[in-house]
Amino acid sequence: MLTMYSTPWCGYCHRLKSQLDREGIAYEVVDIEQDPEAANFVMSVNGGNQTVPTIRIDPAGGGAPIVMTNPSITQVKSALAGAGVTG
Repeated sequence: MLTMYSTPWCGYCHRLKSQLDREGIAYEVVDIEQDPEAANFVMSVNGGNQTVPTIRIDPAGGGAPIVMTNPSITQVKSALAGAGVTG
């Protein structure tokens, strides 16, 4: 499962969403401006900053999540493969 923490105005988020769509990769978007718990998570993994896009990948079969900030589509695809998660 891939979760993208985002804001409606983030250009980097829009770009990554378009790339994920083009690659056929399923994801859930969480708007950190509407979800305080999500904003707290993003800050906890980004040194107190609300940096988006922040991606969370929950590996197939459990295990620690993979978290990336402003990754490229290549990095996302590699992390998904490593986590055993398919589109």
